[in-house]
Formats: sequence, structure tokens, C-alpha cells
Amino acid sequence: MANVEESSPFLPSQKSDSNNEMKPTKPSSSNSGKIPAPSAAAEPVKPASSAVSMGWTAEGLPMGHSVGTAVVGEPIMRRAQWESSLCSCFGKNDEFASSDFEVCLLGTLAPCVLYGSNAERIGSSPGSFTNHCLPYTGLFLIGQSFFGWNCMAPWFSYPSRTAIRQRFNLEGNCEAVTRSCGCHGGFVEDEERREHCESTCDFLTHIFCHPCALCQEGRELRRRLPHPGFNAKPVRFMMPPGDQTMGR
Repeated sequence: MANVEESSPFLPSQKSDSNNEMKPTKPSSSNSGKIPAPSAAAEPVKPASSAVSMGWTAEGLPMGHSVGTAVVGEPIMRRAQWESSLCSCFGKNDEFASSDFEVCLLGTLAPCVLYGSNAERIGSSPGSFTNHCLPYTGLFLIGQSFFGWNCMAPWFSYPSRTAIRQRFNLEGNCEAVTRSCGCHGGFVEDEERREHCESTCDFLTHIFCHPCALCQEGRELRRRLPHPGFNAKPVRFMMPPGDQTMGR
């Protein structure tokens, strides 16, 4: 142990420090009557663990960062695109091709049936088909009889387009036009102004392109939502037990 202690360069200094601490200091004649100044060795050493560590929140922000403040360079969440464009009458060449062709026929020959089916899917209630199909049929007949074209039913059907766009966070026509033109101003960032303009565009789309709007909404809903009739719970039948006999 003596060899180990002599070979360590830290032990002699520790011993000397401990001896200096144990020995009482004698006041010198020159410093009599004066208060001795504290030595630099008497200051406590701060441990390294006392440093405050910077943590991070689940959103990727440093601890203490307020949520309401804007972060420079933070990307704005963009809205999703429609599965098919407004003029894609026959849809896309995928597993929904037959369904898209059916939607095209219904939008051309029986728009009341297609609108009722769309309302039933987005409403997720089996009884909503009749509640939407019958009023649409009445407005369709009034428009065709008095004005010669279907100008009354779009006033009744355009809120369904707004509901689909808001439910799936889809991009509206006004936002698509501003994005294609490269105009990224306060219009897109202001949610209230953007929604007001998009609702107006939904109404104009149903007025001037009513069959195409119904078909686009039908294709979108059939790709995103199943028919409410397919969500019925299976009925389980309990079979009574057979005749049982007691063994002897």
C-alpha cells in the first residue's frame, strides 16, 4: 500500500491539504489586530450536476417555450388534395373504376339519387337518403318546369360540398387557384376569410358545374367512407341445447 500511495501523484497533495487544514494557524505579529482574509480554497466547489439541462417538449420545442408564440420557419399544414379533379367524369383507373362509372351515370341521369347517396354516406345514418333525395327531386322538377334547367337544386345541395371539404380537410377551389398562381398572401393564412370565400366557391361550383360537382363528391366519398348499410352489426342466434339425459 505504501508503494501505491507513493506512486499516486494526487495523494501527497491531499495529505498536505489535510495537514494544513488540521494545523491551527498562528497569528503573526505583523497581522495582529486584523481579521484574516478567507482563503480561496475555502470556497465550495459547485458540482457539475447543478447545471440546468435544457429539455424538449413533445412538439419539438424547448422547455419554457410558450405555445402561442410563432416559430420562425415553422411550416403551415397544407390541406389534402381531392382524389379526382372536377372534370374527371369517368374517375380513375383503379379498384374504384366501376364505382366511378356508376357515379357518372347517376350524376347524368339521376342526380337526385346520387345526391341522396352522398348525403347518406357523409351523414352515416341509413335514413338520411330519403330526407335528402325527396327535397332535391322537388327542387329539380321546379327548376326544370319553370326555368328550363336545374337552377333550384344547387341551392339545396351545395352545403354537402362544404361539409366534405371540412371533414377531410380538402383544398378548396379558391385556395387551389391561389396556389397555382403562386399568390401566398394573407388570404390563405386568414382562416375566416378563406372559409367564407371557399363556401362561395362551393356554391358557384354547384350552380355552374352541378353534375360534375356531384360526381366529384361521390367519387371522393366512396373512396373514403363505406356505405352505412355495410356497418350493420351481425345478429347472433343462440341455439337451445339438446335433450339431456341423466346417466345412471
